[in-house]
Amino acid sequence: MTEPVIAQKAPYATDVEEGKSYFWCTCGQSGKQPFCDGSHKGSDFAPQKYTAEKTGKAFFCGCKHTRKSPMCDGSHNKI
Repeated sequence: MTEPVIAQKAPYATDVEEGKSYFWCTCGQSGKQPFCDGSHKGSDFAPQKYTAEKTGKAFFCGCKHTRKSPMCDGSHNKI
């Protein structure tokens, strides 16, 4: 698999806590979207670490085609 699976064509609005690290799924196969559950094993994909700068909502990319990973940049509108 060289292209990620499109998990959804919208961002995942997720509550995050300042200073806490999260691991964003890059392959699109995780059952715990937008975060990694290890489904990428055996592929060229690896989770991307994200550390929250402040507590609140973060909008993680769901289509896996963002240019500002792991955050949504609206790329899902062009798929």
